[in-house]
Amino acid sequence: MTTFGRMVRLIFVITLACYGVANASEPERVSANSVVKQADDIKHKVEQEQLQKARDATKQTQVREQKVLKRQESAEWQTEQRLKAQQQFKQRESREQKYLREAREAASKDRKIPTP
Repeated sequence: MTTFGRMVRLIFVITLACYGVANASEPERVSANSVVKQADDIKHKVEQEQLQKARDATKQTQVREQKVLKRQESAEWQTEQRLKAQQQFKQRESREQKYLREAREAASKDRKIPTP
């Protein structure tokens, strides 16, 4: 091969390499740009979801606070506890009365020893 042929071949290889590098960088830029755009979209979506969760949590907290305030204002809890205590007391008293009545009845009965 002559020197001229070698130079033509070298120029051809360099040209192909440059063309390949130039074309190869374009898809990388496009894919890099699309990846950046996708990442931004995902970031935006996650931020919106987190904001919505925070709003929902705030609403739930406010609802619970209102319920607690209503209970404290109306003193329902104290009233309920007082009623429960009264009911338990009455039940205990009625059980005691029942046991005493049964004991009196048992004491008043004449016991006869059966004859063998």
